[in-house]
Amino acid sequence: MIEDKNPQRTSISELGEFGLIDHLTKNFEIKQKTTIKGIGDDAAVLDFKSKKIVVTTDLLIEQVHFDLSYMPLKHLGYKAIMVNLSDVYAMNAKATQVTVSIAVSNRFPLEALEELYAGIETAAKIYEVDVIGGDTTSSTTGLIISVTAIGQADESDIVYRNGAKPNDLLVVTGDLGAAYMGLQILEREKEVFKVNPNNQPDLDMYTYIIERQLKPEARKDIVNLLEALKIKPTSMIDISDGLSSEVIHLCKQSKVGVELYENKIPLDPQVISTCEEFNIDSTTIALNGGEDYELLMTISQEDYPKIKGNPNLTVIGYMTDKENGMNLVTRAETLIPLIAKGWNSFNA
Repeated sequence: MIEDKNPQRTSISELGEFGLIDHLTKNFEIKQKTTIKGIGDDAAVLDFKSKKIVVTTDLLIEQVHFDLSYMPLKHLGYKAIMVNLSDVYAMNAKATQVTVSIAVSNRFPLEALEELYAGIETAAKIYEVDVIGGDTTSSTTGLIISVTAIGQADESDIVYRNGAKPNDLLVVTGDLGAAYMGLQILEREKEVFKVNPNNQPDLDMYTYIIERQLKPEARKDIVNLLEALKIKPTSMIDISDGLSSEVIHLCKQSKVGVELYENKIPLDPQVISTCEEFNIDSTTIALNGGEDYELLMTISQEDYPKIKGNPNLTVIGYMTDKENGMNLVTRAETLIPLIAKGWNSFNA
């Protein structure tokens, strides 16, 4: 196929703000009964009757949270929604609506924003959330995306960070460290490309970890699974900044200690082999990598038989009295104090 060297480039200024909003949002469908009015008025109207509402917001800024040299705009739109839905699911709630705001510089034509919104639309469809509004404005510093997610739950189902008790089991979904290692591969290939733009990277052996970085999935399925298993976690948080810092959040908010077992941390074989290639320790990556968007929870010991053998859930430790401290139990069975070295945007 011959590459089009002059792809269509429509200046955003041709449409104006309201024309742009109409154009980008024309395909969004309303799926939730709680959405009375979505896009098209001064404000959206929602009706949740007797449910409790959870609300969360995240900001994604170019060159701080994402690099467009290897992050396709469609994937970025998808990921921006996932980042927010993950926080809703961490409350054991069901996500129902999102708002999306963007600030965009004049280097982005309309076609680029269409790609971004195609990713947003795909995420909204798959996760059955309504896009109900937002804002668009100009930026002098590249692309900025702000998403607010809204969810609902019965008051009795909501899980906070502060409910863990000594002897509760520490449980994680999925596997850890893949998103960070995917980022390392992408950063390495970016440097190679700078030196030799004709070099086509062979990324077949890294497909899983790259997908975990570019197209993460929020764990809506876990909220449904917990409901089906009749388990209400005692505390829960999503893993966005690295396992160690999230464990510490739960301990501090719940006023408990922890023993986290190094040999129980779930790692994908691709993470292990890539860590070996980069000569870095896979436990360090799982503890500090971030962006996995898995769920970390504590459950009562009596619920253990309900999760035993479930491939989605791994017990990685247990909570202790606060006086015992927060410790990693190494493979050599020595105790090392847990330190939060997760991702910090102010040090990026």
